[in-house]
Amino acid sequence: MINILLCDDHAVVRMGLKMLLNNHDDMQVVGEASEGNEGIQQAVELKPDVVVMDLSMPHGKDGMSATSELKKLMPEIAILILTMHDDEEYLFRAIQAGASGCILKSAPHDELLAAIRSVASGNAYLHPSATKRLMEEYIGSVKQGNTDTFNLLSDREKEVLTLIAKGFSNKEIAEQLVISVKTVETHKGNLMEKLQMKTRPELVSYALKKGLLGYGI
Repeated sequence: MINILLCDDHAVVRMGLKMLLNNHDDMQVVGEASEGNEGIQQAVELKPDVVVMDLSMPHGKDGMSATSELKKLMPEIAILILTMHDDEEYLFRAIQAGASGCILKSAPHDELLAAIRSVASGNAYLHPSATKRLMEEYIGSVKQGNTDTFNLLSDREKEVLTLIAKGFSNKEIAEQLVISVKTVETHKGNLMEKLQMKTRPELVSYALKKGLLGYGI
């Protein structure tokens, strides 16, 4: 069961989302909040698996600030940004703030459900048009030779990379981060894909060069 907290300043939107999500056997809405500060408080108390966070909340703390603060308090929580802005600036800021995914308010219901299940499993989710723009920007950066692949890693992936470099097994990493072994394997696979590496020794060498163990080579 995926426990979900809704954070949106429109009561009608929250009601609609609650009816939609509670209609699925693997999901339940455990709490609601109308602005960021309330959302943070509810998340700390209820410890949901996923927070569906509205980006624009004019009264109180906005979704961007709330996401950043909540990830510092609860690094393990998955936050799915719900926004009307199909703008890469908002997308990049949300990812930098710690969001696990971003979806448009105009998206079909099936896409929202898929996004929630994806971030709840420890994966990232971006709506299709955002993914296309990110890929275009990344490819452009690579061609210009001005990108650092380390910046492509999420905070969780960096944690997994550091523990791999310290010699921990997948099971030990899962225990330390309080996640499943399957999720660790997913993060490891993502690391290898992003860094274009195929073996654990390559990851260890890379982590050392980046100084993730407190010293570099």
